[in-house]
Amino acid sequence: MQVLQVQLEIRPDPAEVGRARKWARSRLAGSGISADEPVAETLVLLVSELVTNAVVHTGCPAVLRLLLTGVCEDAAGGPAGTVRLEVADSCDRAPAPRCADGDATGGRGLALVDGLADRWGWTREGSGKRIWCEMDRGAAGSPEPRVGTRTAAAHGDFAFEAV
Repeated sequence: MQVLQVQLEIRPDPAEVGRARKWARSRLAGSGISADEPVAETLVLLVSELVTNAVVHTGCPAVLRLLLTGVCEDAAGGPAGTVRLEVADSCDRAPAPRCADGDATGGRGLALVDGLADRWGWTREGSGKRIWCEMDRGAAGSPEPRVGTRTAAAHGDFAFEAV
């Protein structure tokens, strides 16, 4: 099975979010996931949300990783494979649910991740953590709902907060 892994170091600076989106678009295109595939823009949005959370809520440098597994065509000739996004940082604060009211300008990032990714979660890693999400290529924009695949809470709005 073919696996491609690329990574980008992220500084704790809000300008890094735009740089991460541009980098992700370039890496996805270079791996054969064209910008007009529905999964491409969804993945870029997921990158944006995960990097924003790391930059805004941790104040620590982070590492963004894209892991592309089996990116190829399936037996029917359509796109196949899984793309995993990971953001690792050295902050020991765990993700915690946060409800955002209708006027709030933040607090919805992980709710978007939960709604868009096929699977997502987080793990402690040394003195920090790793937030990850996965998308199966060809799943974005699919008319069939993805049921029972998420590994994180399915309700509420989430963001990083000190616990």
